[in-house]
Amino acid sequence: MNMSGLVNFSWMSQPSAWIGLVTLVSLEIVLGIDNIVFLTILSGKLPKEEQPRGQKLGMTLAVIPRLVLLLAIPLVLAMKDPLFTIPFVSDPGHGGHGKGLGLSLQDLVVLVGGIFLIYKATHEIHGKLEGEDEHAPGTSTGKAGAKFSAVMVQIMVINLVFSLDSIVTAIGIIPPEQVMVMMIAVIISTIIMAATVRPVAGFVERHPTVKMLALSFLMLIGTTLVAEGFHFHIPKGYVYFAMAFSVFVEVLNLKASGGKKVTPVHLHEQYPDVE
Repeated sequence: MNMSGLVNFSWMSQPSAWIGLVTLVSLEIVLGIDNIVFLTILSGKLPKEEQPRGQKLGMTLAVIPRLVLLLAIPLVLAMKDPLFTIPFVSDPGHGGHGKGLGLSLQDLVVLVGGIFLIYKATHEIHGKLEGEDEHAPGTSTGKAGAKFSAVMVQIMVINLVFSLDSIVTAIGIIPPEQVMVMMIAVIISTIIMAATVRPVAGFVERHPTVKMLALSFLMLIGTTLVAEGFHFHIPKGYVYFAMAFSVFVEVLNLKASGGKKVTPVHLHEQYPDVE
C-alpha cells in the first residue's frame, strides 16, 4: 500500500500539481461517461422506488475500487507484466513485430469486461425489442423482477474494469508519490458524476430512442475494450466524438419533434404471434 503519499502535502505548494489535479478531474469526468451510461441502463431495471438508492450505491461502488487501486499503485503497475504469450500472433502494440502476443492480467480483465459489456448490451437490446412486456399481466420479468443485489454485482464487476482504465490514466499524469492528488481528483469527479446520474437516468427513461442509443454506446465501449485487450489501441477521442455526435443528432431529432404530439415507441413489448 502506498501510504506515504497520503501524508505528503508538499504538492500543495507546487503549481504543476494543481494543474495536474484540474486536468485529471476533467479526464476522470470524460472517462466516467462509460460508468454513467452503464449505471443508467442497469439502474433502470430496478423498481422506481429503488432506482435512486441503486444510483447512489452504484457511484459508491465506482469510487471505492479506484481509491483502493490508488493505494496499491505498485500492484497496478505489476498487472501490466505479461502472464503468458500467444505464439504466432503479432503484437499490434509493437507495430506487428515480436515473437508473440503477450497478455497481462490487466489485458485479461479488460477483455473480460469488454466481452461482458457486449453481451449485456446485446441482451438488453433483444429484451427491449423482442422480450416479454414488463407491463404485461402474468409476466415475471422486467423491472419488478430485477433483484437489487444482482444489479449491484454487475455494476461492481464492470466498475473494476473502468477503475483500471481510470487509474492507469491517473498514473500517466500525476507522479506516483502524489497519490493524494489522484485521490482528490477521483473523489471530486465522482461527486460531479453523482450529481448528473439521476437527471441523465430520468432523461433516458423518458426517451426510448435515447435508451437504445445508450445501449449502442455500451456495445461500442465493449468493442473498444476487447480491442485494447489485444493491444489494438483505439484513440478514445474518436470513440467519444462518435458518441457526442450521435447524442447531438438525437437532441436535434427531439427538438424537431418537440412541438408534435408523438407517442414514443413502447420498448419491451410482447408482440402477438402471427398466424
